[in-house]
Amino acid sequence: MHVPDPRGPLTEELFRALRSGTDDFYTVLAATPAAEGEDAALALWALHELHYRGFDDVDDALEWDPQLVRVRVVLERDLESRLRARFARPEGLSFVEDFFGWLDQQEGASLARHVHRDATYDQAVELLRVKSLYHLKESDPVAWLVPRLGVRAKAALMELQFDEYGDGDPNRLHHHLFAEGLRATGLEASYDAHLEVMPQEAFDQHNTVSMFGLQRRLRGAALGHLAAFEATSSLPSRRMAQGLERLGFPAEMVAYYAEHVEADAVHEQLAVRTIIGALLEEEPELEEDVWFGAFTCLDLDDRFARTMLSRWGADEEQVA
Repeated sequence: MHVPDPRGPLTEELFRALRSGTDDFYTVLAATPAAEGEDAALALWALHELHYRGFDDVDDALEWDPQLVRVRVVLERDLESRLRARFARPEGLSFVEDFFGWLDQQEGASLARHVHRDATYDQAVELLRVKSLYHLKESDPVAWLVPRLGVRAKAALMELQFDEYGDGDPNRLHHHLFAEGLRATGLEASYDAHLEVMPQEAFDQHNTVSMFGLQRRLRGAALGHLAAFEATSSLPSRRMAQGLERLGFPAEMVAYYAEHVEADAVHEQLAVRTIIGALLEEEPELEEDVWFGAFTCLDLDDRFARTMLSRWGADEEQVA
């Protein structure tokens, strides 16, 4: 994978500096506060990518360059500030006891419902391309949480992660299944193959889970996000599988979503009752951040769905 094309002044400066291998990133840092929109979102995605698989045209030693870390922190603080400005903690609710009741009251635009009954083949292809930004990593950001948890929460998270990573079978890794589905559909399956179609909302979703995973202080938010993601995945996955079948997609692509119908129904209980239950017994002060992570997952998903539905001229009021 190579550094992508820039989308504004910050990424222009950042990507030029990354390719050159310079150790002087002060000009990049100076350009950071003014960055916004897709320019800032793509820059943060690229800086996070240094902690995943990196870029073929960037020196691996730059992963922890102090100036680049500073740029990343500035962009993350802006993202976190925008996310927290949208959040209000539910009053008088216990996460472990009341989460599922709270979840039942949440509504949002539904891409899965659109694919299930209304999407065209080309719209579904576009959605798969955009979804590749997350699904080709799947649980990788969550793996950063493992050493940051107590014994019970850590053991339960590893149970969930073991399933996500195919129970030890490399052919059953969930992100590998998605890659196989893309290939069977005739699409590229590399991390950077579809960046040109990504809206800011897709970058914000991915940047949020990376930020939550990379920062120990946000471990509660990371697990709240995980719980909300797992609890809202089973039914949409069923709709996606049925919709892709309706549109004539290959079995490999349908199988990816079919895999998540039963798996995520189990994972939601594990995430809420066991993982977060253990976390909050040990660190009850993290409950607000757990709620913040759960809310943010749903909020970002709704904003992403509305962006895609608007792009297609579809009804934005379809709800899950």
